[in-house]
Amino acid sequence: MLIGLGISLVCALGALVAAAGVVAMAFPGRPEPWLPLLLRRAATMFAWAAVSVYSLGFFAVLESEWEFGEGASSVPARACLDDFDRDTVQGLSHHRASYLPLRFDCVRQDGTVYTADPSYLWMNWASMSFALSAAGLAISAGYATEFRARKAAEST
Repeated sequence: MLIGLGISLVCALGALVAAAGVVAMAFPGRPEPWLPLLLRRAATMFAWAAVSVYSLGFFAVLESEWEFGEGASSVPARACLDDFDRDTVQGLSHHRASYLPLRFDCVRQDGTVYTADPSYLWMNWASMSFALSAAGLAISAGYATEFRARKAAEST
């Protein structure tokens, strides 16, 4: 889990450095053409943020998966038992882990399912939103560069 936290922190640091690059574009003396560069820097920032959030959730699911079957009282998975009342875990038969989207579900014998950690929901939405924003900004940077090149070709 410490490796996952370390990777997430390094990616978050990368996002902060990229955010500083975005903010630097507001000051005088910025390089030209500034729009494609701003869009690329913003895309980089969102990409680092997406990787940071996703890696945090990825290693949380991985840790829950590793804890299963390791030592006494590890079956069913500890993530399915911790912080739940006796009625919720009654009849627990197995678990299902997924890395895309992030989830760790606990399955009862009657087929009903409950999630081991509700924080996977925000991690999925945040990482997807950041990734889509990064892709949109990167595509916009390409269009801005192309538009500038076409405009320069028309004026000559």
